[in-house]
Amino acid sequence: MNFQENYLKNVVFEFHRYKTVGDNTFAQLSDKEIHWKYKDTDNSIAIIVKHMVGNMLSRWTNFLTEDGEKPWRNRETEFKEPYTSKVEMIAAWEKGWKCLFDALSSIDSSNFESKIKIRDKEHTIIEAINRQLAHYPSHVGQLAFLGKMIKGSDWISPSIPKGGSDSFNKKMFGHPKS
Repeated sequence: MNFQENYLKNVVFEFHRYKTVGDNTFAQLSDKEIHWKYKDTDNSIAIIVKHMVGNMLSRWTNFLTEDGEKPWRNRETEFKEPYTSKVEMIAAWEKGWKCLFDALSSIDSSNFESKIKIRDKEHTIIEAINRQLAHYPSHVGQLAFLGKMIKGSDWISPSIPKGGSDSFNKKMFGHPKS
């Protein structure tokens, strides 16, 4: 496997990993809970997802041929009027991720060296992907943290739960790591 194939395989894996954390967070929440905010000035899960989806659709639609900041995107509206239901939010979430994964699957040796633009600044494919691979996990972390705040002791960790490292290591390695 060459560098390009390895890189693309790895970023697809990482994006799927973070999408799964979001999916597992949403599975634990109700329609009401996706709108919960710690303070009135904070963003709810529904708002954070709306922002992520707006970003995904803008960055990944025709990403090889158009600037990643589309003229039809209005970033400020992503922080207003959240999705009204969990079903609506998850449908948008899936649409955003599909756009991302479809774009990634269109990359091959014939276009891997292409330069693309985001906000009129030129990026290599690697720079553009890495930019989003840093952006989306930060928001997925917010989603999981809010989910944990909402669910409290009923929260089911989407990764290794606190106090579960020895059990995880025993399962993975046959023994707790020292």
